[in-house]
Amino acid sequence: MNTLNFIGGEKGGVGKSVVSRVLAQYFIDNNRPFIGFDTDRSHQSFTRFYGDFASPVIVDTFEGLDVIASAFEEATEKGQEQNVIVDLAAQTGMPLTRWIKDSDLFAVMAEMCVAVNFWHVADVGKDSVELLGRLINTFESGPNYFVVKNEGRGSDFSMLEESAALIKALTLGARVVTLAQLHEASMRKIDRQNASFWAALNNRTDPDSLGLLERQRVKHWLKKTYDTLDTLPL
Repeated sequence: MNTLNFIGGEKGGVGKSVVSRVLAQYFIDNNRPFIGFDTDRSHQSFTRFYGDFASPVIVDTFEGLDVIASAFEEATEKGQEQNVIVDLAAQTGMPLTRWIKDSDLFAVMAEMCVAVNFWHVADVGKDSVELLGRLINTFESGPNYFVVKNEGRGSDFSMLEESAALIKALTLGARVVTLAQLHEASMRKIDRQNASFWAALNNRTDPDSLGLLERQRVKHWLKKTYDTLDTLPL
């Protein structure tokens, strides 16, 4: 099964790009092919860290978004696996929704044996709960839903856990996972290097290179995250 992964949450600062980056590294480390698309016009953080795999895409036009679906066409014709990661910028929901519905995307992807996964990256705020409800009400049973509690943006997710939005998501088969917080200083060093997680673990010459125990903490965090991703139907 091929996968189309929309990494969203609609609001800024919840950690969408971190989830995109760790999913990219997961595919790389598991020798699984993937292509990435970065919809953030201002920062393009996904492209910065995984430039060999990701490229910018414009969400304001159907022609720009069509490139995402076209990534599966050649692989399907050759009987090869393909996975796509789309790092969604904040407030891209409206043009994306129009494209999905007008293109009947879920039906097209189903014909090509592509599972469509919506990753809702959440912090502990009320906005994340309301935006999850909007996402579920918009697409209902069309895609798969992965709700990511990002502990890098807080620890008390009781508002989300007790919400009607999550209850409805669970009735539609949503999976809820936790992304543990990576030590803040280590993440800042990786970000300043503009490096993939693999490059950050293997770089010894950069002024912001990780120290011995920092590398060990990143390895431990990646393993814990990979164990979580292993539980999902990817």
